Amino acid sequence: MKTSVYLNGRFVGFHDKGEKLVDELRAMRRAGEMDPQANISFYPKTDEVFINTDAGRARRPLIVVKNGKGLFTAEYLEKLNRKEVTWDDLVKSGIIEYLDAEEEENAFVALHEEDLDVEHTHLEIDPAMILGYASSQVPFPEYNMAPRVLMAAQHTKQSLGLYASNFNLRMDTLAHVLHYPQAPMVQTRVYNALENYKRASGQNFVVAVLSYEGFNMNDAVVINKNAIERAMARSTFFRTYNAEERRYPGGQRDKIGKPQEFVQGYLGEEAYAHLDSDGIVPPETEVAGNAVLVGKSSPPRFLKEISALDVETEKRRESSVSVRGNEKGIVDSIILSESTAGNKFIKIRVRRTMVPEIGDKFASRFGQKGVVSLMVPQEDMPFTKDGVVPDLIINPHAIPGRMTAGHLLEMLGGKAAALDGKLKDGTAFSGQTQGDFEEALRQRGFDFTGREVLYDGKSGKRIYAKIFMGVIYYQRLHHLVTLKMHARSRGPVQMLTHQPTEGRAREGGLRLGEMERDCFIGFGAASLLKERMIDSSDKTLQLVCTHCGALAVYDRIKNKRYCPICESSDTTEVEMSYAFKLLLDEMKSIGIFPQMKLADRS
Repeated sequence: MKTSVYLNGRFVGFHDKGEKLVDELRAMRRAGEMDPQANISFYPKTDEVFINTDAGRARRPLIVVKNGKGLFTAEYLEKLNRKEVTWDDLVKSGIIEYLDAEEEENAFVALHEEDLDVEHTHLEIDPAMILGYASSQVPFPEYNMAPRVLMAAQHTKQSLGLYASNFNLRMDTLAHVLHYPQAPMVQTRVYNALENYKRASGQNFVVAVLSYEGFNMNDAVVINKNAIERAMARSTFFRTYNAEERRYPGGQRDKIGKPQEFVQGYLGEEAYAHLDSDGIVPPETEVAGNAVLVGKSSPPRFLKEISALDVETEKRRESSVSVRGNEKGIVDSIILSESTAGNKFIKIRVRRTMVPEIGDKFASRFGQKGVVSLMVPQEDMPFTKDGVVPDLIINPHAIPGRMTAGHLLEMLGGKAAALDGKLKDGTAFSGQTQGDFEEALRQRGFDFTGREVLYDGKSGKRIYAKIFMGVIYYQRLHHLVTLKMHARSRGPVQMLTHQPTEGRAREGGLRLGEMERDCFIGFGAASLLKERMIDSSDKTLQLVCTHCGALAVYDRIKNKRYCPICESSDTTEVEMSYAFKLLLDEMKSIGIFPQMKLADRS
């Protein structure tokens, strides 16, 4: 049976011996006779050969193994150190090769050199290379449950830091900048090699593992109020607003400037009080929610409106750019430019200092996320004999249930680093060990386990249990309670269904879904159900004909109620949801005539 050969997913022909073809092509690649970016894989079950040379494949380097021995020897290492050979030379000479996901299916990779046997085809350059960009920055990942390392990688992406060195010149729609980012005391070699300390995204906190009067149950954390007042975890939030003088068909266009009083939807003199003569707010102006940033008026949606005297008058409508209703801040910078269409274009960036508060989210590099539940003045916090007060108190139950031993190890390593002034190595599989940190603590007269005797800040009495306390890198995540908090009593409704709008940005209602409805039904709370589904939503009073069951109408001019179907004037007011009335109308539109049979409530 002949082997099918595919090139970049396209069938190109058959070959008598697929496995031999693959071996020959790989030998040619290693000898430098073929492009090193090509990857070849063989599937014996389906007898198919796949050759991939297309762009966009994720590939990774591995050391080639022959007869149970890696081709990269100590001799090559010396030559590398002396700069006699380069990385590219190693790739060209077939000592190191890049595999893609498909060719890796044919590879048997060893983690360590001592694990090698005859069956192995490749060897990892370093065991930590099995991890990706985010997870390789987590210290001691081998001490944690895999889902937690995955979660830690997600939290790294959500952390506030210095996201770009030119953030002051950029106009990002949304941006967060941490005021005093710090490099972690426990780093991995990958973190160091990538120079991520230049773009740090967290701070080193003194953390105590202790239950604090029930305030830090589950994932809640207690934070030192004085530390926050000293600007711990403080950040700035930037939002950019855009305005453009657009052109419309018929030669009309928007006008940027203070709208005049005759403009439809004029907001009043005080709304435009802080605008300059050009209709743009000046920098460093403090603006509240709904404050106008750029005064703008637009032509009416329908080209021209004829007045009673048949004189064409241009009517304009208000279309100013305002701050979001639930946000405030200070105008940070303004850019005046021209769009590609040649229109005047304005970008305004508003900044706001975000001080950590109750409800904000923090996370360590181990998926140990927590929400601030209490801010305690420093004098009421527990303290050590040396007067060290923790910045953060986390719950002891967070550690055993989630099996994040690495969290404790980093606390120990951070404490050792703070004492001996040396950064610690937490690289996966090859970093420093618990013994190294214990020795550093012993030498400086501390309990090698990392536990401390603490005294209660309120009573001054000693806490009769040794509390584990250390220094660990914590990240402030961009889930800030100020940017999420939302409540509403009454507000805007949708035109079609008359139900409340959706979402915080549109002052929307709070959804009571199917499951909440089920709870009310199960509890028998009928009045509460009616209030949520009708009164607070889209309650309407409709006239129903008692004869034919159709919806009746009210003629305001004649002050008469009648049924348009049977012309009866015998109608009854019925309370219903407007969405139901809409359903009846939609049924009529497709030729179905719905009839309502009315009966007394009794």
